[in-house]
Formats: sequence, C-alpha cells, structure tokens
Amino acid sequence: MTITVLPLDTPGLGDRTYLAHDGEVALVVDPQRDYDRVLGLARTAGVRITHVFESHIHNDYVTGGYELARETGAQYLLNADDPVSFDRVGVRDGDVVEVGDRMRVRVLLTPGHTHTHLSYVLSDGHEPVAVFTGGSLLYGSTGRPDLLGPDSTEVLAHAQWHSARRLAQELPDPTAVYPTHGFGSFCSATQSGGTASTIGQEKLANPALTRDLETYVEELLAGLDAYPAYYAHMGPANAAGPGEIDLSLPEQADPAELRRRIQAGEWVVDLRNRTAFAAGHVSGTVNFGLDGQFVTYLAWLLPWGTPVTLLGETADDVAEAQRELVRVGIDRPAAMATGAVEDWAGGEPLRSYRTATFADLAAQFTAGRSPVVLDVRRNQERAERHIAGSLHIPIHEVLERLHEVPAGPVWVHCAGGYRAGVVAALLDAHGIDVVAIDDSFDNAGAAGLHLATDATPQEIPA
Repeated sequence: MTITVLPLDTPGLGDRTYLAHDGEVALVVDPQRDYDRVLGLARTAGVRITHVFESHIHNDYVTGGYELARETGAQYLLNADDPVSFDRVGVRDGDVVEVGDRMRVRVLLTPGHTHTHLSYVLSDGHEPVAVFTGGSLLYGSTGRPDLLGPDSTEVLAHAQWHSARRLAQELPDPTAVYPTHGFGSFCSATQSGGTASTIGQEKLANPALTRDLETYVEELLAGLDAYPAYYAHMGPANAAGPGEIDLSLPEQADPAELRRRIQAGEWVVDLRNRTAFAAGHVSGTVNFGLDGQFVTYLAWLLPWGTPVTLLGETADDVAEAQRELVRVGIDRPAAMATGAVEDWAGGEPLRSYRTATFADLAAQFTAGRSPVVLDVRRNQERAERHIAGSLHIPIHEVLERLHEVPAGPVWVHCAGGYRAGVVAALLDAHGIDVVAIDDSFDNAGAAGLHLATDATPQEIPA
C-alpha cells in the first residue's frame, strides 16, 4: 500500500491538519484543538496514530497536538528550542524520525514564520513523497513574518526567503507540498489560491522562488495588513500546553436572562445569517453568522474574556459555533438559546434595519442625497478601489472608533456582505441607524458609483 496523506480542513480559520498513514500506523501534523475529527479519520482508515508533529507554536489557533498525543499515547514532537512547559520529544534540523516500517520523517529548520519553525519531509523509505511546510512555503505565497513583533519582522522575512529556497533546492520537483496555512488564514502573507501543489509547481509561481531576496522582502513587507487581535493569546496558550475541551452544550437562557446579560455588557451572539438578522433581532444582540468567517471576526472583535451567549435556530448551530470557538481558546459559552427569534425576545418588539445593493446606494446619489458610506474593508482592499468620499474604518477598529460614526443613516459595505453585516449589527446595538449593503463590491462601479484609489480624487460627484 502506498503512503496516503489525508487533509482535514478548518475553513473558518483557513488552516489544514494532516494525517499520513501507511495502512497500519499514522502520523499527524498540526492538529486543531478539536482533535476528535483526527481520531475519526484514523478510525475510518483503520490506522493507529503513533506520532504527532507540530511545525511551530501557532499564533492563529490553539493546538490539539498535546491532548491528541496524550490520548493516543503518541509521541509529541516539536522543536527542541521551543520554550514550552510540558514534556515532548524535541527535534532539530536534520533529525530523522521513523514512523512504522516505511515512513521516514526528516526535520528541516525553516525559520521565517517563526524563529524555530520546522518543516517535515515525509519519505517512503528513502524517497521523498511530501513535505509538510506549516507556515513556511504556502501555495503561491509564504507565511507572514510579523506575528512575533516589529523587532523580528525584517529578519524573519529574509529567513522566509532562504527557507523557501532550501526546500526547493533539497527536495525533488514531484514532492507534494502540504502547508498548514494559506486557505484564508491571516497567517498567510497574501491570500494564496489552490488546494494542491508540488515543489516543482511552486518554483514556477511562488514569489519566494521567483523573486530575488530584496524584491521578495520589499513586496512581502509592503503587503502586510492587520491580523486578528486574538492571535496575542494563542502562542502563550500553546506554549503552556492546552488542556481538554468540553463540547457539551451550555445551559439554556430564557428571555429575561438574555436581557440581563445584554444589559451587563456581555455579548449575546445571533448565529443566523445576516439577512435574517437584519429582518428581525433582539435589541442589543450582535450578529456573526455561521455562513462566514464566524470565529475569526468574533474572536477578533470581542473584548477578550467577555462572556458569550450563543443564539441558534437549532442546538446543532450552537454546537458548531462552540466547536469553532474552542479552536481559539474561547472554551465555554456562558449560555445558549435556540428556536425562533420571537422566543428569544420574550414578547419585546424586535429591531430591524434595511439591507440594500450598490445600485440602491447609487440611486441615493442620483436623487440628490448625500448618504454616509462606511467602508469596513482592510487598508489594502480600500487602497485598490473604494467609493469616493466614503468613510473608512476597518472592521477591527469599529468599536474603538464609534465616536467617528454619525448617527445615521449609515450605509455599511465590505467586499461581499459578511463584514458589513457584522458591523451593521454592532452599530445597530449602539443605536446607530444603519443600512447594510449585502452585495459584491464588484458591482459598485457598474451601479454608477464613483470609485477612486489612493492616488485619485476623493470627492463624490454632485
């Protein structure tokens, strides 16, 4: 039997875990916190997990590696120089680990995403078949070098180029590349595409392998934008050795308790999609729909440590949200409620706000009105194209810059509608009259809106 590599996607965070096996034993690379999914893969394949590898101390999620290894009796391997507070098997550059009778894993030091980052070359006997590159060489990109702070950023950017070159030089072109980041993760320096690649393919298109060192570093640093605030808590949690998780459902809350929690400043999160929320919701609740990057934006905007109550139409919705939350260290919701929105309101009137398209916004200008337009996209998105005269507050800055938002009506937009829905709900909870633009920004110009770049005039035409 050939060696099989099974990817396990975590779309909400843009990451992948891998299980590789020879039909009898298996190794796991970079498992997420809810490692029961990994155990399920192993059971289906009929294999026994003997080794768990960590490419680096992760900054974007809490690892499940420590607990997975403990439950299965597997060896837990990570860089011997990583400062952790638990027992593990420390490995260094050049080490070779035997997994079963056929699989061999060679350790390569590939700094850049972190100082101690490792990649793992998987061989069938002596023939390399795959390399698990973690946050080093991604599909068409590389991991970002700025997560450890500004003092390390330029040094790590240079190291990332050299690490990518090392992988390309030491491995045959057919070697399959299996990164952990790069599927929407903010750990990726740029949003990379594709779901599979090889060393040979990366040599043709990856900037780290097609640009000279200084050009690569210059472009890499210029392209960096904001990353989620909760990242600050992930590294310390992983170095401490994350404990077990409890995915049992929280206690049910009645309407009176929901109101009490809202008035106490806690976050009561409606998990329905943005269209349903806009049409009717409990006053003071916020909206992070399960149909988008739910956990990324909730954990980014939530003041860390604030109790969270989840509102879902079904218990399965709450369970899904809860699973996503534990991946970033938000372990236990304070409470939950399920059913219809009227059940949560307890007889109180529901709030609502308008949704619109960019054509609707253009009609406002055509009619001679001057609506306030709030762009909540990131800086780089706005620099490329934006509605002339619009107010710009990136989504992650909205709560601290509420004083800059007029009383309304405020027309909120992003690139596709999800972030606009999140911000519209936050503004509505603070008493601001909002209109959520639920539309693709690609339609803005065709609708007749005046678009600008950072290099063009900003006035809205009369």
